[in-house]
Amino acid sequence: MTHNTPLSPRPLRHLSEVHRRVLTTAQLRAHGVTTAEVSEQCRPGGPWQTLLPNVVLLHPGPPTSEERLRGALLYAARDDAPGVPTQPTAGEPHGPDFPEAVITGLAALTLYGFSATPPLLSLDHVDVLVPRSRRLRSAGYVRVLRTPALPTPRTVTGLPVAPVPRALADAVTELTDPEAVRRLLSEAVRAGHCEPAAVVKELTRAKLLHQPHVVDAVDALLAEGRSRAEDGLYRMVREYGLPDPVWNVDLRLPGGPHLGGLDAYWPDQAVALELDTRAPRPDHRQDDDDLWSEYARKREHLERLGITVVHITPRKLRESLEQQATVVRTALMASADRDPAAYVVVLPR
Repeated sequence: MTHNTPLSPRPLRHLSEVHRRVLTTAQLRAHGVTTAEVSEQCRPGGPWQTLLPNVVLLHPGPPTSEERLRGALLYAARDDAPGVPTQPTAGEPHGPDFPEAVITGLAALTLYGFSATPPLLSLDHVDVLVPRSRRLRSAGYVRVLRTPALPTPRTVTGLPVAPVPRALADAVTELTDPEAVRRLLSEAVRAGHCEPAAVVKELTRAKLLHQPHVVDAVDALLAEGRSRAEDGLYRMVREYGLPDPVWNVDLRLPGGPHLGGLDAYWPDQAVALELDTRAPRPDHRQDDDDLWSEYARKREHLERLGITVVHITPRKLRESLEQQATVVRTALMASADRDPAAYVVVLPR
């Protein structure tokens, strides 16, 4: 058999280069390549090789990282009606290539650009999410993770990838090194990939918050998130020309009770600002409920004293800093139209 002779009456030239390098046996059949011809091409020393069950790499050398990822998705994708792979379009970013298959775990985080994850080619396996109803086993370098509901994927380098919080939870599931877990969670927040609350929610779903090394990493994550939020506050005041507040203070009534701590306070206008950096913790659910009740009581008490309270979340600071500055400026300007606030004592926190 002459291997340079085209095997298919429907050539593969219309596909992109990566589409031509990795195909399923069903896709090859759609091009007219028979099972016998695939076996012949994949013989030892042949021009093709079996990358995964029913997935063929159409060259003899080692697969690239892109080929490994594409092969993992082709292996895990639903194959009800195999067809010819198509180029991604604006309306359908993945095309029909990978139905019900989403990259997650360390491979996903590497695609997002995490520096704390290994290079793709050094990963022992690639995690792929599929629906729980699928009958599919892990094979080769692909580890199949079943889930009751697939997350809505993001498109990264043309591939369907789990959102960062979900990919983090799936990665942390297999990690036992506390420092590695801490680095991953910290980078997720520091690099602006996601909010701490979203990470904690996914770790809760994965039932990981009872492991001491994960709990310690979450504590560091929440501290990182608060630090970033405070930096956002300083930037908001500086960049949008707001008057300087007093930072991180406690308020008290003269000779009376403690009114609560604040992240920023403008005494002349009686405007208080508080960051909400709470994150859900299943082992502290009652504590979280109590904390929220304390927030609400504090706000009501301050407003009865004539103090305007502005409540801001870290996400709002990250996504709409100018809008939050406008909210604060409006509160400051409105102070001239309000009755004077009660006198309070301002102390460093």
